[in-house]
Amino acid sequence: MKSISVFCGSSEGNDPTIIDSAYNLGAILAKNHITLVYGAAKIGIMGKVAQGTIDHKGKTIGVIPNFLRTKEIVNEGLTELIVTQNMHDRKVLMYEKSEGFMIIPGGFGTMDEFFEITTWGQLGLHTKPIGILNINGYYDALIQQCNKMVERGFLKQRNLDAVVVDDTIDGLLTKMNNYTPLPTPKWLNKEGL
Repeated sequence: MKSISVFCGSSEGNDPTIIDSAYNLGAILAKNHITLVYGAAKIGIMGKVAQGTIDHKGKTIGVIPNFLRTKEIVNEGLTELIVTQNMHDRKVLMYEKSEGFMIIPGGFGTMDEFFEITTWGQLGLHTKPIGILNINGYYDALIQQCNKMVERGFLKQRNLDAVVVDDTIDGLLTKMNNYTPLPTPKWLNKEGL
């Protein structure tokens, strides 16, 4: 992969392990010549990932809707800054500029991005890898909930298996690089029409 969208919080939270891992993720992306595509802020976990990338001479693309430019305090050190009209356009541009998606700790906005991009994959709208970096067990409950969805018949196991999970950056990048896309749903190919 040459570019990854990282979905994460505009707050730092209160876990130093998460804060340090976010910075380290940026550094590892830079060292591996993987462009960081993210929400353009210089604050929160977002800012830590970007700073790690910038400090290690990596390429950064920030995408932010106009109304958030002052609220999330745009990082002025980015390789490229794209300003969109709204949140939906932001997600579409991040999708277009990325070869994969990584979810690290965040709040409602991060969950929104994760579930939307995962749903797009389930529907066959993309075949890009989606990875969860489960830093310090942050996403244990989410993973447990997803397993419950499978158990109760609301989610197919193969769709859950399409999301790769690891608690290390290198491990997750390896899984994302080795990702095999789901087959296109029958109802999206010519035989299913």
